[in-house]
Amino acid sequence: MTALLQVEDLRVQYGHVRAVSGVSLSVGEGSVVALIGPNGAGKSSTLNAIGGLVPVAGGRVLLEGREVTGLPSHRALAAGLVVVPEGRAILARMSVEENLRVAVESRRGLVPRARHAALIDEQCARFPVLGERRRQPAGALSGGEQQLLAMSRALLARPRVLLLDEPSMGLAPLMVRRIFEVVEEIHRQGTTVLLVEQNARLALQVSQHAYVLERGRIVIEGPSAALAADPRVRAAYLGGEASAG
Repeated sequence: MTALLQVEDLRVQYGHVRAVSGVSLSVGEGSVVALIGPNGAGKSSTLNAIGGLVPVAGGRVLLEGREVTGLPSHRALAAGLVVVPEGRAILARMSVEENLRVAVESRRGLVPRARHAALIDEQCARFPVLGERRRQPAGALSGGEQQLLAMSRALLARPRVLLLDEPSMGLAPLMVRRIFEVVEEIHRQGTTVLLVEQNARLALQVSQHAYVLERGRIVIEGPSAALAADPRVRAAYLGGEASAG
């Protein structure tokens, strides 16, 4: 599979603290790749550095073979690296529809302006709760509904790679299942996804390849099914099932 996104020896540093120490990973076009590991391992820092939200201290990020290392977030977005950050970062005082309109206008030139309203309607049809509340302030939505809005906004930005950071965090189990159904749905429709997720079990179920990050370094990587069966991964991240078959 062709590598759409290639990360080579990525390093991220906050002052004197090294958060990411030489991470290398590859995301094939049309695939879902998961990045799992304990809290504080550097997962979000890796994702945010790829998407231009935090500075890169070293290494390279290539999108379709083109250097995009260290681009500011607006230029990374224009290149097609679209981040749904932890915490969602919706525009709480604006309506649901206004949030969607901002997103569809974020990559001007990709879609004719005459198509903008239709694209917003498509997202409201995909997520009926957004259609029902499109005139309401986004801040009035529940946490799960805000996550759906954040993902909908990202899809309207026409990502080459969708960078999802902890989409299930803080959500009720029913909504967690819905979020992962959406991830599977957009994957079937051809969207490439790099997923950072604390729920390792679900992350491995929806992805084709996965990396385990600990203390800023990749310690295990491989096909997701193989990692789900790996005794080290099962013991550390899948409920201590090291002896399961």
